Formats: sequence, C-alpha cells, structure tokens
Amino acid sequence: MEVSFSKEVQLLRLGAGDTFHGEGILAITKGLLQSGVAYVGGYQGAPVSHLLDVMVQAKTYMDELGVHVEACSNEASAAAMLGASIHYPLRGAVTWKSIVGTNVAADALSNLSSPGVTGGVLVVVGEDYGEGASVIQERTHAYALKSSMCLLDPRPDLGQMVRMVEHGFRLSEASNMPCLMELRIRTCHVRGSFECKDNIAPAVSTRALMSEPAAFDYMRLAHPPVTFRHEKLKGEERIPAARRYIVEHGLNELVPGGRHADLGIVVQGGLYNALIRSLQQQGLADAFGETDIPILVLNVTYPLVPEQVADFCVGKRAVLVVEEGQPEYIEQDIATLLRRRDIQTPLHGKDMLPSAGEYGVEVLAGGIGVFTAKYTGPGEASSSAAAWLAGNRERREAVARQLSAPLPNRPPSFCVGCPERPVFSALKLAQQDTGPVHIAADIGCHAFGTFEPFSMGHSILGYGMSLASRAGVAPMMNRRTLSIMGDGGFWHNGLLTGVQSALFNGDDAVLLIFKNGYTSATGTQDIISTPDDEMKERAVDKQQSLVDKNQTIEATLTGLGVKWMRTVTTYDVDRMRRTLTEALTSDFNGLKVVIAEGECQLERQRRIKPWLASLLKKGERVVRVKYGVDEDVCNGDHACIRLSGCPTLTLKDNPDPLKVDPVATVIDGCVGCGLCGENAHAATLCPSFYRAEVVQNPKWHERLLHSLRGAVVRALQPA
Repeated sequence: MEVSFSKEVQLLRLGAGDTFHGEGILAITKGLLQSGVAYVGGYQGAPVSHLLDVMVQAKTYMDELGVHVEACSNEASAAAMLGASIHYPLRGAVTWKSIVGTNVAADALSNLSSPGVTGGVLVVVGEDYGEGASVIQERTHAYALKSSMCLLDPRPDLGQMVRMVEHGFRLSEASNMPCLMELRIRTCHVRGSFECKDNIAPAVSTRALMSEPAAFDYMRLAHPPVTFRHEKLKGEERIPAARRYIVEHGLNELVPGGRHADLGIVVQGGLYNALIRSLQQQGLADAFGETDIPILVLNVTYPLVPEQVADFCVGKRAVLVVEEGQPEYIEQDIATLLRRRDIQTPLHGKDMLPSAGEYGVEVLAGGIGVFTAKYTGPGEASSSAAAWLAGNRERREAVARQLSAPLPNRPPSFCVGCPERPVFSALKLAQQDTGPVHIAADIGCHAFGTFEPFSMGHSILGYGMSLASRAGVAPMMNRRTLSIMGDGGFWHNGLLTGVQSALFNGDDAVLLIFKNGYTSATGTQDIISTPDDEMKERAVDKQQSLVDKNQTIEATLTGLGVKWMRTVTTYDVDRMRRTLTEALTSDFNGLKVVIAEGECQLERQRRIKPWLASLLKKGERVVRVKYGVDEDVCNGDHACIRLSGCPTLTLKDNPDPLKVDPVATVIDGCVGCGLCGENAHAATLCPSFYRAEVVQNPKWHERLLHSLRGAVVRALQPA
C-alpha cells in the first residue's frame, strides 16, 4: 500500500503522561494496544479502514509488543481468527465494515458465540448507516440479538471510546460473550483528545509462546448436542454476568436533568452528540451539555439491564427512546420489560421520530419538539426551535426557487484516468454489435459504471458475487450475460462462489475481471495479486503499468481449469471492444474470462510523482503527456463525453461566433491516460483530439529544434 500512515503509527507509541490528539478510529486502535490485545485482524472498509491500515504499517512496533496482525482475505476469515480466544486467554480484535461485512462473517460469529470465549473478543464494526452510507441500510443490532453478543455503542468522546474498548475486553471475559463495538461514520472521524496509558504487551504473544495446546474439550465446539447446553448458558449465565458487569462498572451513563426531571430520554451512545445539540436548539440544554431532561446513555445497547431501565423510567410522566434505524429493537425491548414490571410510564420513539434514516440534529430536534410540546406545552424555547427548523426549510426552498431549473444530478464517478472507465466505454461500443446484455455488477470501484454516462448493471448482490448472481438469469436469456468483478472481489469471494461454481456446473458464462492491482475501493490495500516492492524496483520505466508483472490471477484460473481467457490492456478500447464481442458471441461453450489489466491510477500517481519530482530536482529531462481538443475541428455533438464520462473532458463556449453548440475541452487535472483519443478512434468520432508532450529540462538540441519550428510557424502565419 502506497499511502503512508507514519504519523499515525507514531501516535500508537504514546504512553502514560502523553495526550493523544486525533481521530476516533485511531483512538480505538490505541485503546486496543492499551488493553493488551494479542492479535488483530480484519478486512478494510469505510469508516474503520484505518484501524487495520495503521496496524499493518506499524508491523515493527507490533513485533516489539508481540502482537500478531493479519490482513484477512475477507470478513469470514477475520471472524474465524477469533477462534483463538475460545480456549486460550488471548485478547483478540477484528474489524470490518458493517452491515455487509457482518453478513459475510455471520457463520463464524455464530459458531464463536455458541461455545463462548475465554479471552476477551472485540469486533469493531464500521456502522455505515445513514446519509453518508455506501451499503444497504441495515443494522448490526440484529446479529447481537440472535447470537447473544454484547453490543457496544460508545458515546462519541475519545476518552469514553477508549474506556469502552478496555471494558469491552473485560466484559467479554466476564460474560464469556464476544463483544461487538459499532462505530458510526461520525464517531470514527470525530476529533478530540484523551490522556494515554502505557501499551500492554500481552502475556501470551508472538514473543512469549505457549508450550502446549489446550486439552480437548467437546464443550468448546459449536456442535450438537453441546449446542443445546450453550443455548441455556446464554440465558442462565452469560447475559446475567454481562448485566452485572455493566452495572458494577457504570458502562451506561445517567445524565441528570433539571427543569423537566419528570421526563426522560433513552439514547444510543453513538447518537448522544447529535441529541445534545438538538436539545440545545430546543433550549433544553446549555453549551456545556447540562440538560433539562434526564438522559440514560446506552453505551451498551445489548444486553439491556432491566433494573437500570426500569429505575430510570419509573415515576416519569413519559420517556422518549432515541434509536436510529428499524426495526426498533431497543424500544421494543424496553416496552416489554416495562410491561412485565407493570410500569405504566408512556413510552415514545418511532411514533415521534422517523422510522428510518439517519438521525441528524434537525431530525432529532423535530422529534424532541413533538415530545416536549406534548408533555410541557408550547414555550418560548420550543417556538424558537420551530422557527429555526422552519427557517432551514425556507432557505432551502428559496435557493430552489432561485434556480431556473433543478440542478443536474452529479453522481459519483471514476477517478481521473481510472483504468476501469475505458472498459465501460468499450462495453458500450460492444453492445452496439451484440445487442444489450444482462450485466451482473459487483461491489468495488467498477460499481461506478452503474451511474451515467454508462448506466450498466442489473444487480449487485455482494462482494465477489456477480458471477454467482447471473446463474439463475443466464439459462433463461437468449443472449449471453456478462458478470463484472474486481481483483479484490475475485480474492474476497468470487473465486469460490463464482468461478468454481461456473466451472463445476459447466456454465456458458462470461466474466470480466478488473485487474488494477489493489482493493482500490477500500483504500488501495495490497492483495495477493499486487506487484511487490521488488517488481516495482526492477521496473526500468517508472511510468509503465506494473499490474502485468503479477500473474497470480491468470495462474489461478488456469490451474482451476479455465480454457478461454484473454488479457487486454484497459486503455486499448478498440481491442477491448473486439475481445468483449468475441466473448459474448464465441462458439466456445463454457466459462470465458476477460481480464482487463490496468494499474489503479491513484497508486500509479503516488508511485510516479515522487520519481518525476526527483528527476526534476536533479535537472533531468522529464516528459509529461497531455491531451487536448482542437476547437476548430470539434463538431459539438459531444459523443466523446457521453462515451467517456471523464471529469477533465468537459465543455466550453464555442469560440466561433457562427456556431452555437459548445465545444469539448480538456481541463487541468488530465493525467494523460489517452482514453479520449482511444474512444475517438474506436468509435470513429471526429478527429479533434490531439496528443502533446510537455518537456521539462529539455536537451540542447530539443531547444534548438523548438526554436526552428517556432520560426517556421511564425513565418507561415499571416501578418
């Protein structure tokens, strides 16, 4: 991985007496080391990617502590690592993006939760939920319920988050239950500080090895008939032990109220900051967080402590449960335990707050306004808050009215120069020959192909699942279907669920694999098919693509039995079009694989920019390629833009006063990938694109030749 986290790695070395300043997710990482974690694994994904990224780059320090760090091939393999804590007093932590990552890991988590753990287990999941989410809108809470795992949802304060990491391991050990810690996007990126402690080297580690394995214990297997006993232990011993620990160590927080002590709010810890801000807008809290309404902050949302919740609710005129997402697990749980104790306190939640969607400050302020109006009556503060909300709505409406037409959609897009964009251009052209095809899309950068100008992809069923997802469609389709998969998805899941299955069943399938060398969508982490450092050092021309130097994917497919395979450079649009057309129309009956090869442009730029800078610093000759459009030749039909979608290929006013249509232009930011010219050639568009070479530190003869050329051009121009 080319991205450097050297500064973050140094923060991990802070000890007692030092103050940590930084982001929430890095504070969690520091908390793991302060807790004596013995092993860490995971699969990267926003918003928790940096946890594993930083630890991987801190290998030297991890070796000093004796902590084993493993970048896993998927979330299931990460969850399976936690099996080390079933028998042994090893504290283990793994991380991934939820809910999709937890779906993948579910089998291992179930088999871990049944026998329970001896060493503390903490699963740090990025709860990618709400407006900034990139996955389906579901919650981790259901997994905690079904498998009896403790679920931590820490208040977004760095000190409290680190405290919950430390207690998370102890809670796991006290209850023998794995602990999940969900961190929302805002929690991961909240900035703050906390007073550090010294990191703890684990008692059993890579530097202090165990001499003998644990004795065989059938009770430690998730296998009938002992699973029936496990199920009883969950209810009779583990959950009660967890509840005792939560109360004894004050993991949930009670914030006292002032004027309206006869009301109450129960809130998930992760929503506390937004709740306080909304109360401030309602005039019910001051700038320091002192509130008029008592708040029960659930830093542990499962299991709830019935006595704690009952004590909070009894005697109050009403209680509001602030729980993001649906179903309302917490609200239902509280309603049940109140009813069983014959506590008649009115309970509100989803009747006053939206059933779905992210709970930002405005949303919460609206719900709290309804709650307080019902039980305290309209007041000056609530009127002020209503005016604030109305003002926000009016400002948005006013802006909309000022526009002559709605603003055009600006969907996400590939990076400038992305090697995957030309493949979709070629696929667009290929379908002109073959007719429209059913396209099974996948998770990854290539999912941007579902947006304009390509709009390709009929389904996305999971990371690496595209080839498997076309299995029910392909036999019913007159024309062959196409499955798209990245190299990250290929290693994550696609090799087994897709390729192996298609070969075993003899399916007549077409698979397009984007081989860019990294799991780019999660932060360009290395995978097994990433060119290694030695390959990069051996490269004579630092600007050439290095992806083709690693043939792991091709060798794997050949060894598995793939008979029809083509590898094509992504930027060769015409050849890619012909290859895709051949795959979709070939007489060969079986799995056909097209490998689209082109190094991730971000990683390429990170690799070559320092190299070019070093050449310039030494005064050596450097050539940079730039593309442009001859505005006198451009006919203004903009087919090139519809076929490319590159952000640096855009429009400008036509300089010819007799022409109305704007002309295409290439703006600054172009990385010289050449796609615009390739598209013009492959689609037989107007010949308006030109290729220029910008030479820095030219040789003496180049300067002379340039002067002569300039003189000739000036002589030929009219006076």
